[in-house]
Amino acid sequence: MKRLFPLIVAVALVCPLSVRGDDAKTNKVEIGKDAPAFQIKDATGKVVDLSKLTEKGPVLVRLTCGCSGCDKELAYFQKIHDVYKTQGLQSLLIFREPDDKMIKYAKDKSLNMLYAIDAKGESWKTFQTKAMPANFLIEKGGKIVSIATGCDPNGLIANNVSKNIAKTIGTEAVDVKKKASEKPGK
Repeated sequence: MKRLFPLIVAVALVCPLSVRGDDAKTNKVEIGKDAPAFQIKDATGKVVDLSKLTEKGPVLVRLTCGCSGCDKELAYFQKIHDVYKTQGLQSLLIFREPDDKMIKYAKDKSLNMLYAIDAKGESWKTFQTKAMPANFLIEKGGKIVSIATGCDPNGLIANNVSKNIAKTIGTEAVDVKKKASEKPGK
């Protein structure tokens, strides 16, 4: 029995690892798969549940920061939110910045959409990305429609995201780069 014990322990240790490996493959965050189970507190302290948001319509989750590139892109993503929110799109920005910096940043930028702060970067682990920014478009019901990573202060990534949103909700795409450069009131 004493010789069997190490063997039993070894088998017990190996079996859960192989099951976890299979789970990791089925839970991979990628286009065509269900979005991960995800909750985060927004800037007001309210719990935001991604599955509840996707019950209502498409959701754009943007993992970002306040660096100069992301800062320049923010205007495009605010326009995306403004243009498509009347058609059901919900935007969720998640900033990887300290709380005190974000309070001032949100006020200075007049953020008009749902946002949360994740200084520890747990959201990046949940969405299985190291890229910043990373944009996940999730259709109503929770399936990932598109993933766009990287920073492009010229608006090209934002325009591609806009096209994917338009396709998802069945409308014509808006050139958000052009829209962001227009004067207010147009």
